[in-house]
Amino acid sequence: MTDELELDDEINRRANEKSAKRKAARDKMLATKTIEKGLLIVHTGKGKGKSTAAFGLVMRALGHGFKIGIVQFVKGKWETGERSVLAKFPDLVTIKIADPSYRLILLDELNIVLRYDYLPIADVVAKLASRRPGLHVVVTGRNAKDELIGAADLVTEMTMIKHPFRDGVKAQVGIEF
Repeated sequence: MTDELELDDEINRRANEKSAKRKAARDKMLATKTIEKGLLIVHTGKGKGKSTAAFGLVMRALGHGFKIGIVQFVKGKWETGERSVLAKFPDLVTIKIADPSYRLILLDELNIVLRYDYLPIADVVAKLASRRPGLHVVVTGRNAKDELIGAADLVTEMTMIKHPFRDGVKAQVGIEF
C-alpha cells in the first residue's frame, strides 16, 4: 500500500512539473502578445454553422456585458431563434451600427449582399477598415469576396461534408433558424 501511495505521489509530482512547465511556456508566449484591437472576423464557406458561430460570439460578448449591434441581411421575415432570444436583451442588443457604445457588430449574411453587388465591396471594406479601435465586427455568409478576406483579421471557412437538406429534410426550427 505504501508503494502505491509513493508511486501516486511520484506520478502527481511529475504531472505537476509538466503542468508548471507548460504554464511557464504559455505565459512567456502570451507576454509577447501586446496588441489589443477590434477584430474583423469572417465566417464563410458552404458548410453550416457560419451564423451559428457568429451568434455564439454574440452570446459570449453578452456574457461580458458588451453592447451588441446586429444586422441580418436577406433573412427576410423568418422568425429566427436568434431574434427571439436577443429580443430579451433590449438594453444590450439593438439593430444599429453607428452607436459608439457597441463593442461587437454582427453583419449576418453580408457576404450574400456583397456577392450580388447590392453594396459596393470597396465601400464596405473601407467602412470596416475605418471602424473605431476596439470594435469587433463579424461578417457571415457564403462566398466571401477576396477583398473582404484580405481585410479580415480572422477568416474561418465552414466546409460541408454532409447536410440533411440533400436528403429532402427541410430547414427545422431551432437548427437552421
